[in-house]
Amino acid sequence: MVPVVRRSPAQRKAPAPAGTTTDQSQKLQKVLAQAGLGSRREMEELIKSGKVLVNGGPATLGMRVNPDDLVKVGRRHLRFSLSSRLPRVIIYHKPEGEIVSRSDPEGRASVYDRLPAIRSGKWLAIGRLDFNTCGLLIFTTSGELANRLTHPRFEVEREYAVRILGDLTDVQHKQMLAGIELTDGMARFDVLHDEGGQGRNRWYRVVVREGRNRLVRRMFEHFGYTVSRLMRVRFGIVNLPPRLKRGQYLELTEAQTRSVLDWLASDGGVTEPQP
Repeated sequence: MVPVVRRSPAQRKAPAPAGTTTDQSQKLQKVLAQAGLGSRREMEELIKSGKVLVNGGPATLGMRVNPDDLVKVGRRHLRFSLSSRLPRVIIYHKPEGEIVSRSDPEGRASVYDRLPAIRSGKWLAIGRLDFNTCGLLIFTTSGELANRLTHPRFEVEREYAVRILGDLTDVQHKQMLAGIELTDGMARFDVLHDEGGQGRNRWYRVVVREGRNRLVRRMFEHFGYTVSRLMRVRFGIVNLPPRLKRGQYLELTEAQTRSVLDWLASDGGVTEPQP
């Protein structure tokens, strides 16, 4: 747990009027997104709806706030720090048999059961994996970062190791790279490599740039192949560490988090998010 340093009354400065610009101020919608409440665009809509108050008054789009301002979202008082700290990012090795949801009517195990507790905000999943898929899951406290990595228009690469029963023909291999028609539109692999296998089992490495539900499985099923194992091994520039066992997580260091943010900035011109 990160220690919190509290200032004495004599050290506290009088709060600046809401909406004024100080050295520490930031736009309200950015602060809300960084607190893990959603994407910046979603926070803009939330502000427009009148559900956000600053120092007791209704917030306006573009308003700037500082650490002494009192921000309330619905019934929730938001505590935040406008500092240079980076967002928290953790890597989780999801095993089969867990859902990527905080609640389940069937009572199945959730990936959130294994994540470390945080005092404010919440862990946001960057992409999803279905119940029978294992491998890399990324979580962050930054709604802006989560949105930047998963929004379809950015086309961030996802790499998977796939084991099927059978062996693709050359024609099928070419069709998967060129594109095939699924029930929800065209789909294609950017990369499709034969990794070998034993007996009837064959391993392939595939790369896609979208996160449609069960996309990799459905593409192989389109040609009648059963996927017996599916594992995500990379998301963007983040790889699943070989030493990370199933059901375990690790938090990125400041340098590693900075690398991800620098990559996003150079690849898509995104403004660097902060918690």
